[in-house]
Amino acid sequence: MTTTTHGFTAWFESFSHRVTHATGRPWAFLVAFAVIIIWALSGPLFGFGDTWQLVINTSTTIVTFLMVFLIQRSQNKDSQAVHLKLNEIVAVLQGASNRLINVEDLTEHEVVTLHRHYQTLAEIAKRDTTLTASHSVEEAETRSARKRARRPGLTE
Repeated sequence: MTTTTHGFTAWFESFSHRVTHATGRPWAFLVAFAVIIIWALSGPLFGFGDTWQLVINTSTTIVTFLMVFLIQRSQNKDSQAVHLKLNEIVAVLQGASNRLINVEDLTEHEVVTLHRHYQTLAEIAKRDTTLTASHSVEEAETRSARKRARRPGLTE
């Protein structure tokens, strides 16, 4: 499945990818560090005045402001791709709970409820002797109850 984007959206996607890739490199840090060093060394030349300070403050504010949008665009795409890959794994993995497909679209309350569900599963799994004994809270509770019934001395 290949879709193409056109116009500004395509340009912005390509631009944000290139910029975030480039600025994540070690040399980009060195360039930024060099700019700060040059600015600091130029202080005596400008008498450490207000304009000298304003130059670095304004420059860094503008760069930061623009980078937030570029990084967010790139991160949104990457995050969505990861979600899709995980959804595919959950969808095809036998025994996986389909409750987790598109979990990122749930409300915060629903995510908290699922989190509690899996905390319960983790607590039950800690009492099991094998790592693959269960894959759902319901099944884990049933297995745990059967084990307790077979071993009367088993406590929670």
